Amino acid sequence: MYNIQQGELFSFEELLGMSVEQKYAAILEHLPMERILRSVAKKSILGRAESLNTRAMVYSLIIGKIERIRYTKDLIGRLRTQTEFRKMCRFTDSDRIPSEAAYSRLAKKLEQTGVLQSVMDILVDRAIAVGWISGNVLAMDGSHIECFDRNPHLDKKKIAVPATDSTSNDQSQSLVATESFTTAKPSKPKRSKRGRVPKAEEAAWQQQLQAYKASLSWFERDVADMLDASYDELIRDMPIAPGIGAKGDVRGKGTTKYWYGYRYHAMVDTSSQYIVTGEICSANVSEQRLAIVMLKRIKERFSALKISHVLADKGYDSEPVYQQIRRLGSLPLIPLIHRSPLPEGVDRYFRPLCGQGHPYQYDSYDAKRKTVKYTRPKECKTCSLAGEKCQRVYKFRIDEDVRRYSAPGRGSKKFAELFKQRVAVERVFAYLKLYFNLDMTRKLKKRAFVDYHLSCLTYNLCKYSLDHLNRSIRELNHVA
Repeated sequence: MYNIQQGELFSFEELLGMSVEQKYAAILEHLPMERILRSVAKKSILGRAESLNTRAMVYSLIIGKIERIRYTKDLIGRLRTQTEFRKMCRFTDSDRIPSEAAYSRLAKKLEQTGVLQSVMDILVDRAIAVGWISGNVLAMDGSHIECFDRNPHLDKKKIAVPATDSTSNDQSQSLVATESFTTAKPSKPKRSKRGRVPKAEEAAWQQQLQAYKASLSWFERDVADMLDASYDELIRDMPIAPGIGAKGDVRGKGTTKYWYGYRYHAMVDTSSQYIVTGEICSANVSEQRLAIVMLKRIKERFSALKISHVLADKGYDSEPVYQQIRRLGSLPLIPLIHRSPLPEGVDRYFRPLCGQGHPYQYDSYDAKRKTVKYTRPKECKTCSLAGEKCQRVYKFRIDEDVRRYSAPGRGSKKFAELFKQRVAVERVFAYLKLYFNLDMTRKLKKRAFVDYHLSCLTYNLCKYSLDHLNRSIRELNHVA
């Protein structure tokens, strides 16, 4: 694994290892609490008045993530038994300790209002305004979240329906319907005969196909079709139930990892390691689909960022992903997966080959004409075929084939050096799982999304506090 040297005065581990009062005062100082309280506050004056300290409850959720408290009952246990911890969460002696049901209602409000994601955006906007997020190079990747619940497909039972009277038959059918864990999907139209569709039937056949396609959600269609959808449409159709995910071994040993739960993706600024945006969905959703969702949100929410490159691994090697990155005005840097034999005259990086079989070398990228330039290899200087079969320069427009050509070109030293920065997103995942309990969740569906957003918000809040402390130290050193 590559290493990126960090020039910080105060490291992330040192921040978490500070004394309790200093650490939480430095972190919670930058939380936009008023925005959260306005969103979850009671909207009507009717009914029972609120008797719980909502501010302290939100603080306790953030501190619980830092303290690696996984379950709500453990958080409540510490609030009831430890006076010091209760004061750290800003509970007073007169405040009533919330129950698990109270925390569940708060999580429901946080999910319905979407305030955690908006607060996350506020922190990112502040970091961009100060200059801590440049947005020049972004790296995206996904990881798994195991679900605490048991896979329901393991508990399916085959129920025999006896053909006795109509009443018992209806009850058995309703029981079978409740036992089913999958919803009925529209069936794709099929033809009774093979071969080409006759011209007389072609119009009706195309109409049936269009009706079937319109009945599918965006995540059931082809990945290329998602390019025409907006971010809100994709979020509305995103699968949120836990599912079975699979991921191949990155070491190439042929083994595959399976898990039941969710898959979360993040886009990270490689220079500062802030999470710019992220999404979570069912584990069975492919990485390319989540990439398009995140890229669309970057374009809508953070359009002011001047992103030059987007880095990703081989799992994102899909032409729709390249096209969506190009719509941002950015250049994709993704290793290739060769699904078909290579054409003649190119190597595995799609670099042109000379008459002796030597690959041309990447030279430069023309941003005005959007072309990449390849020059003659060094071996051709003493070759007798240099003037006959080997031309001096090749130029290719990137938009002619967004998957084949990249800038810097694959196989070059510039590509390798720039692609090393992708390790930033892997480091962020390690922090989220090691320090903020994002390796598994006990909650389901939208509640699991709240858990995810809390972990990411706490991480960005710690990063923002760390940068603020480093800036204060630099200013003190400069004055001294």
